[in-house]
Amino acid sequence: MLTTLLAAALALQAAPAVPTPLSQENRALLRCAAAFALVANGQANGDSAAQQWPALGTRGREFFVRAMAQLMDASGLDRAGIAQLASKEAEALTASGEVGKVMPSCLLMLEAARI
Repeated sequence: MLTTLLAAALALQAAPAVPTPLSQENRALLRCAAAFALVANGQANGDSAAQQWPALGTRGREFFVRAMAQLMDASGLDRAGIAQLASKEAEALTASGEVGKVMPSCLLMLEAARI
């Protein structure tokens, strides 16, 4: 009996936690963090389209770090899981060409965060 309980406890520890789905607010946070990372990278590499936005090297990076921490807490995902979500979001924004469309609302979110 003790062996069965011990095996069950070990199985529970080894089972991956099911992440909590992101709320609409957290999806927006993820989207803006990814957009800021893309724009900051473009600015650092001299991309003319990225230069039209305010400099995001420092503020965008801080927003990204805070957003990832908040998303880890909200979702239960680890660093690798959140990084994968952010990467997928950045890829989706790039593929759809929507970075410029989301930036105005994301800049409002950045100002509201007082970063």
